[in-house]
Amino acid sequence: MNHSLAEYHVAANADVHDVEVIFVDEHDEVVNPLGAKGLGEIGIVGVAAAIANAVWHATGKRVRELPITPDRLLK
Repeated sequence: MNHSLAEYHVAANADVHDVEVIFVDEHDEVVNPLGAKGLGEIGIVGVAAAIANAVWHATGKRVRELPITPDRLLK
């Protein structure tokens, strides 16, 4: 427990261990016609937040809903 947010440790990329990728050799036509299962989003967890912060720094407008579109920036 910390007494203030100034002492709170925020995890960064350096704090995250390596992500091991394992391919599962299984065809599943219920998911989609190709039988492929998406798993890429696990490795890119912080990307949406990083892009939202970049938009905020560039425009001064904080967008808290995805996808970030021009109409949301103009609200």
